Amino acid sequence: RLVASGGDLVQPGGSLTLSCEASGFILDKYLVSWHRQAPGKERELVAEDSTTNPRPGGATNYADAVRGRFTISRDSEKNTVLLHMNSLDAADTAMYYCKLESYYTIYQFWGQGTRVTVSS
Repeated sequence: RLVASGGDLVQPGGSLTLSCEASGFILDKYLVSWHRQAPGKERELVAEDSTTNPRPGGATNYADAVRGRFTISRDSEKNTVLLHMNSLDAADTAMYYCKLESYYTIYQFWGQGTRVTVSS
């Protein structure tokens, strides 16, 4: 089960950290990512972490719109995926979802979403 939390109302320029608790998963066996969906728009990839991929080439990747402001990380002991967000602006307002994709099978799992609103 994936439970996302940390969404809130924050002022422009502010910071927020989202958390995704992955109960029942061995986190290192998955590519982890955050996606967001703004009202009236399609869901888009924000950040992903494949650094635990047993195949070469694992890395973290970011959407152009958030690179340098957002950081994805994983705590395998706590089975938690984090998204640290800095310098937030109104364009970051969206529902944020965490996702796990198995390196070994076709299975993927979505969290329920946590809402981030950036407004003064």
